[in-house]
Order: sequence, then structure tokens, then C-alpha cells
Amino acid sequence: MMCGAPSATQPATAEIQAIADQVRSQLEERENKKYTVFKAVEFKSQVVAGTNYFIKVQVDDDDFMHIRVYESLPHTNKPLALTNYQTHKARHDELAYF
Repeated sequence: MMCGAPSATQPATAEIQAIADQVRSQLEERENKKYTVFKAVEFKSQVVAGTNYFIKVQVDDDDFMHIRVYESLPHTNKPLALTNYQTHKARHDELAYF
């Protein structure tokens, strides 16, 4: 993967689900809503000064969100941060940079 360019879309893994789970409370706080479903479906990653993860998350039967999570470099000891998100997405919507 080229530094700075997002990876190809890949199926979500257990590691990606764990990343999504760690920022779930940040998203629920911003949206003032609790999600009963929160399943990572697919993702892209982007190496910057750390890593951006673009994750498509299923939050209801036919409702998805795209979340962007920043993981800083290990030596900084900073927690994962929800940096942006998009609501009202569909399963077929492309996971693009935002």
C-alpha cells in the first residue's frame, strides 16, 4: 500500500470490529442515539502519520454509517478517535474518502 493512498475495500475483520466498538460510544454521544446493531461490514485503511480507518458499519436492517477512525502512532499513547462519519448510507454505497 502506498503511503497516503487508501487501500482497496476489504471485508471487515475481528480487528476492525474491535476498532469500531472502541469508538461506538463517541458516535452514540454525537448522534445522541444508542445503536442496538453495530456491525463492521467492510473497511479501507490509509497510512498517514498514524492510520485512518474508513469503516462501513451496519446500524439497522437497511441502515449503514461510514465512520472514519484515526489511530495515532503507538509512541503517542493516544486512544482511537472518531474523526468523521456519514449517516443514512446503504449497503451498496461505496466507502470513499471523506
